Amino acid sequence: MPSTVIGTDQEFNELCEHIRECGLVGFDTEFVSDSTYRPVLGLLQFATRERAVAVDPLAIRDLNPWWRLMADDETTVIVHGGQAEIRFCIQLLGEIPRRLFDIQLAEGFRGRSYPLSYSAIVKRVANRKVDGSQTRTDWTRRPLSDAQLTYALEDVEHLIAIFETQSAWLEKQGRLTWASDEINRLIADISNDDTTPPWERLPGVHKLNRRELAVLQHLAEWREREASVLNRPVRRILRDDLLLDLAKRQPGTSQQALATRDLNRREYRKHMDAIVDTIAQAKKLSDDDLPSKPRSRREDASSDEQVVSRLLALALSNRCAELDVAYTLVASNRDLIELVRYHRLGERNSKLPRMLDGWRGELFGDLLRDVMDGKVAFRVAPAGGPAPLVFE
Repeated sequence: MPSTVIGTDQEFNELCEHIRECGLVGFDTEFVSDSTYRPVLGLLQFATRERAVAVDPLAIRDLNPWWRLMADDETTVIVHGGQAEIRFCIQLLGEIPRRLFDIQLAEGFRGRSYPLSYSAIVKRVANRKVDGSQTRTDWTRRPLSDAQLTYALEDVEHLIAIFETQSAWLEKQGRLTWASDEINRLIADISNDDTTPPWERLPGVHKLNRRELAVLQHLAEWREREASVLNRPVRRILRDDLLLDLAKRQPGTSQQALATRDLNRREYRKHMDAIVDTIAQAKKLSDDDLPSKPRSRREDASSDEQVVSRLLALALSNRCAELDVAYTLVASNRDLIELVRYHRLGERNSKLPRMLDGWRGELFGDLLRDVMDGKVAFRVAPAGGPAPLVFE
């Protein structure tokens, strides 16, 4: 399969037209995210049945012809662990991918291991080995070596073949819609997260009172603006734990702010006047203007809810073993706590828990309800069975 590096808009537009005609493409990106506000694209890789090519985004003036293809209703885009690629599409085009297939998610419906690396899936599905020696590459430096380009292109070379194998197997087993639904859920979650205010994503916000939340909100918004202007990662401006400390203490002067040891670092001290001013603005808010306290479903779980969720996890893990589906793909502790609350506390007017919705509800809903209602018993299964327990 011939390969090349595309570095002109004309070649890039011709490639996009080729992809449009094919209707099916493997896609991956290489980027650097440790020193800038947003990740910087260093390379885009594409593979159709006829071509495998890399695109130099630093040389292309307009990448939108590709992002529009990724978001259209006709082009199937195959990725592995495509969270970053989804975010690029949303942030750079303002639209979500509509025909995405993630081989990492799909493989979770074909076995109990999830998430698997690209090399592991290539070995398992295609019985091929890929090179992993260039993972520390700075993809924004030029020129890129032949070894680096070969490594990058290997990340897309097998995607179509894996997609075809997985799709045929999943369809035969009646699981293709499960995979499609889960991929769409992933896209929706990423899209929603991208529009979530910065302060709501911080750990521990549910422990703050409303006044402290207001200070945290102002500081997080200030940090976001500063990071954008300086083009630096937000945590390089001020760490999350220091934001929370300042929100609780609410210092009125720079000297009071510096009472926290780590704030004495030079990179933080230069922002201290702006930090104190931001805190002062938040403290002026009236009680009516304070933000509402968010609810943490995970960290606020009672000990009783944790016990019940562990019992559900046991039943769920056993059922996943019977179906040969990855437990880590099916549920998190938060999902099970949400289900316990919905069932035990009678929150029938709240949103349907994830564990009772879609393919999860179809596969596991009745079992989980029966466990909580005491309608089933379990015992140790005989040796050699598909699962360690038998539920009766």
